[in-house]
Amino acid sequence: MILPIFLYGTDELRETAKEADLSDKEGITTLVNDMYETMRHADGCGIAAPQVGRLLRILIVDGSDLSDVYDYLKDFKRIMINPVLLEESEETETFQEGCLSLPNLHLDVVRPAKIKVRYYDENFELKEEAFDRFACRMVQHEMDHLDGKVFVDRVPQIRRKLVQGRLSGIARGCVRTSYKVKFNSKKDRKHQ
Repeated sequence: MILPIFLYGTDELRETAKEADLSDKEGITTLVNDMYETMRHADGCGIAAPQVGRLLRILIVDGSDLSDVYDYLKDFKRIMINPVLLEESEETETFQEGCLSLPNLHLDVVRPAKIKVRYYDENFELKEEAFDRFACRMVQHEMDHLDGKVFVDRVPQIRRKLVQGRLSGIARGCVRTSYKVKFNSKKDRKHQ
C-alpha cells in the first residue's frame, strides 16, 4: 500500500523512533513492503519509517536507480531493522542530498566517509556491514530520520537561513510532488 510521506515540519519527523519489536515479523514485513512501494512510487532511493508516520527504527535504501552514475550501486538494496551505528570514520565527504520529506530542496552535506552498522535484515538475520561512498551516505541519511533529524540539520546555519523560506513553504504544504504527502503536525491536527 502506498502511504503518504510526512513533510518537513511534521512532529513525527522530529521524534526519536523506538526499536521495532522483532517478534512482530508479520507487522514489520507489511510495513517494509508498504515503505518500499511508497519509496518506489515517489521515485526515491531511501525511506525511513518516521517518514510514513511510523516511529519505528526501520529503513530502506535502494541504489539501483543511481547505478548509471554510481555503478557499484547496481545491486545495492538494504532493509535495516533496528540499525545501530558501530563506527564512523574521521574522514568526511561532501555530497548534495535531497529528501522525499523536503521535496525540491538539495544541499551539500558533509558526512563521515565510512561507517559500520549492525542491523537485522528483512529475514530477521543479524548483520554487521561496513559502507563507503554513496551507499554510506544513503544509510546515514536514513538513520538520521530514526533520530528525529533531517539533512538540513547538518548544513551550516547560514545556509539554513538562506533556504528558510522554502522550508517554511514545505512545512505549510506549499510544494508540488508526484506522491501523497502529509504536512500537518499533530498539534495542527488537534485544532482542525
